[in-house]
Amino acid sequence: MTCYDRRDLGLLLLRLGTGGVLAAHGAQKLFGWFGGHGIEGTGQFMESVGYAPGRASATAAGLAEAGGGTLLALGLATPAAGAAAAGAMAGAAAVHTPNGFFAAGGGYEYAASLGLTAAGLAVTGPGRLSLDHALGHAVNRGWMVPVALGVTAAVTAVVVGARNQRLRRVVDEEEGEDWEEGAGAQEVLFDR
Repeated sequence: MTCYDRRDLGLLLLRLGTGGVLAAHGAQKLFGWFGGHGIEGTGQFMESVGYAPGRASATAAGLAEAGGGTLLALGLATPAAGAAAAGAMAGAAAVHTPNGFFAAGGGYEYAASLGLTAAGLAVTGPGRLSLDHALGHAVNRGWMVPVALGVTAAVTAVVVGARNQRLRRVVDEEEGEDWEEGAGAQEVLFDR
């Protein structure tokens, strides 16, 4: 059947839109394009929000976004592309979670939307207007979906978990310093 239906067109539009946005975000991180800060600046930011080492974290996030986004837009290796992009967005959502849901307040709404769309495309598939279809779905098999999403979920859980532990250590150290400073001030008061 060579006639494309509206599902194929809809999937193409979702892939192009979501993939294009993700690829642009990744290019900001990797190359400093579109007003981004490149690997160095993004690495410093990543370090400041608990993803360490910062440069490696920036590279991984940039590759997942740029690579996953480009592959999604092309409709190539859709399970892996969607999973990689969804994992990157889960990491971004973790940074924004303390600000609540809505993006207007710095929340995770935008990252969650991109991540869920990418994961949905990984599950649904790219449609017939895709390179996967043109190549006979060689890198878009049914078994690849749970494997790609499962591996990505496990890696993302480890990375976000390590970040959360780093942030907890920093808070604990700062609270310890505050307590020591407070205890020192109390000693001065009691010595009078």
